[in-house]
Amino acid sequence: MPTQEVEATAEDIATMEIRGAASIAAAAAEALAAEARASEASDPAAFEAEMRTAAKHLHDTRPTAVSLPNALRFVLRGMEGGSVAELRESVVETTDRFLEDLESAQDRLGRIGANRLRDGDVIMTHCHSTDALATVEHAVADGKHLEAIVKETRPRNQGLITAEQLRDMGVPVTLIVDNAAHRYLDDADHVLVGADSIAADGSVVNKIGTSGLAVSARERGTPIVVAAQTLKLHPGTLTGHTVEIEMRAEAEVLAPERREAIGDIDVHNPAFDVTPPRHVDAIVTERGQFPPESIVTLMRELYGEVDTEPWAEPEDPDEASARAGEAEE
Repeated sequence: MPTQEVEATAEDIATMEIRGAASIAAAAAEALAAEARASEASDPAAFEAEMRTAAKHLHDTRPTAVSLPNALRFVLRGMEGGSVAELRESVVETTDRFLEDLESAQDRLGRIGANRLRDGDVIMTHCHSTDALATVEHAVADGKHLEAIVKETRPRNQGLITAEQLRDMGVPVTLIVDNAAHRYLDDADHVLVGADSIAADGSVVNKIGTSGLAVSARERGTPIVVAAQTLKLHPGTLTGHTVEIEMRAEAEVLAPERREAIGDIDVHNPAFDVTPPRHVDAIVTERGQFPPESIVTLMRELYGEVDTEPWAEPEDPDEASARAGEAEE
């Protein structure tokens, strides 16, 4: 069984006590390091199996948040050594390197994204993204005056977090209900959003409602900019994998007592939607800004051609050979 820290981290990620891709990634990596430190495994094989079990437990909490498996992938691929002590040390050191790079990545992204914002610009936001807010923070630090139109972003009203943090930066905020976005796009110079994951074709998976906002923005001629660290790139899409969309609890949309009063209805609560690349003007990362159609080049540079799942049990060679033979027949 995973340690108490892994269990607690998994629960916090699943219930969104820990939110935001970078925060999720950092928490997952730290949980793996804690698992390594606490391990009482007596041989390397047992230690590696324990780490895979902990990683899989963390991975299964949020299937759409690609930063989570990317963090697990980074730490587990850095696990090496001939003894338990060496394996443990490699996990801890790899986690430290990952966290250090993660901390600087958002700062670098913010500096690059700030160049897209001009003095006097009005931005419209959707949901809550620390990457998107980093661009605003750096622009304000450069002396630019910005204003923001902030969507409440139902059903969890995460736009309120964005509104509060923008005000802390000194940015004047106008809060609007989600359905009013189209009306206020003429007042916005940019739509600025984050991403939970980005596919190889430049499609952006983000909080539900992003796609509709992007369509409206394109119709109004308002540029839509996605701020996302390379941690959000989805390597699995290089092999044709489609991004799984998380379906959250219906109670977030409709309270149980109200649902009972209404009667027998279906309630769907998808957490994310997919915005096609044709509706996105630029994707800003810590490695530069890219048109969405060229993001695949960066993805291949970072992750290669084939996605793997290092938290999965190693495949039995005999079983793999048998399956290959059946496929050929």
